[in-house]
Amino acid sequence: MIALIDYGAGNLTSVRKALAAVGARVFTPMAPGDLGRAAAIVVPGVGHFGATRALAGPWKRAILDHVERGRPLLGICLGMQWLFEGSEEAPDVEGLGVFAGRCRRLEARAPDKIPHVGWNAIRVAQPVALLEGVASDTQMYFTHSFAGPITPEAAAVTTHGEPFAAAVARGRVAGVQFHPEKSGDAGLRILRNFVGPIDSVNPDDGGA
Repeated sequence: MIALIDYGAGNLTSVRKALAAVGARVFTPMAPGDLGRAAAIVVPGVGHFGATRALAGPWKRAILDHVERGRPLLGICLGMQWLFEGSEEAPDVEGLGVFAGRCRRLEARAPDKIPHVGWNAIRVAQPVALLEGVASDTQMYFTHSFAGPITPEAAAVTTHGEPFAAAVARGRVAGVQFHPEKSGDAGLRILRNFVGPIDSVNPDDGGA
């Protein structure tokens, strides 16, 4: 079962439908303790980084415990930004801190405009399981104004005004700045890549 986190930052319906389309069983946990029965976690979201304040405290501790047990975690859009240490959009709000660095506002450079909304190509920077079967120059759907830095964990990069991390991955933790649930077959492929190994994860023993 995949725990789809609802912290009030966007409509979860499209993500839930996309996960179901690739064969995943999904539930929305009502309390941090519910994550104990999750084989994997997805943190979606749109909007202001300040919304992630709702994930502080018990939720953050439960998600970090999930990661420490070797279970998969995927952040989507704002959920990916939350995987970093924080964002200049809400300097007083801490991120999960799995990836080093802070998110910042993209610089507008003609003809690109901010917010970045629409289809754009990703460049695969390194082979990771999440992007298996997804080629460079594949178009994904974006909607955001802030983005994560390009670090050694950047698995894909996109340029809009300036280059930024379109996907990050390390071990079983990954994030995508674009919306795979709105990115057609390529987006579903990415979700399928994430869901595929979950059958090998046993929530009772912390996974392999």
